[in-house]
Amino acid sequence: MTADAAAPSGTWNGASVRSRVAAMALEDPERRRFGASHHGYRLQPLLWEEAIRSFEQLHGVTLPASYRDFLGTVAGGGAGPHYGLLGLAEEVDDEEALHDLRTECLRAGFLATPFPHTTDWPGPGRGGDADYSVAGTLVLGEIGCGTFSRLVITGTNAGQVWLDDRSWGGLTPGPDFHDWYTAWLASQ
Repeated sequence: MTADAAAPSGTWNGASVRSRVAAMALEDPERRRFGASHHGYRLQPLLWEEAIRSFEQLHGVTLPASYRDFLGTVAGGGAGPHYGLLGLAEEVDDEEALHDLRTECLRAGFLATPFPHTTDWPGPGRGGDADYSVAGTLVLGEIGCGTFSRLVITGTNAGQVWLDDRSWGGLTPGPDFHDWYTAWLASQ
């Protein structure tokens, strides 16, 4: 990724990010990189400020700045880590694993409820359980094998992307959305 893809403050240089995604597509024409066969290095159109504001008003939240800026400067979704980045209010086919999670996230009051966690919650494979709340998060995409990326919308860790793996690892804190996405851009 070029140095100007994002300013130190976490704001985005949309042209630079789109250029890097296009270069990634050229470097991987057969879509062999994990998730590329799904997202195809395609970015969705930018979201207008009006659409972002409408989503926020509907759900009673203010989206984390880095994610909000990404939607209006880089893309509304599409190419990204793992199987890609869901659009803000993208409908998911009811046959996909993400369908129920996306439906839950868009339920009235879900995003406005503060995310209750500040540290990880061990899942069954780590001596814990899968009985944890993900209220206050927006599912961003699927990692695979029942594991998902979630953006914390409300609460102490707003702006962070957490790993949600109910069947094994549990809930694990991750980086800020900006760092999460730019790490993917920088990976080979």
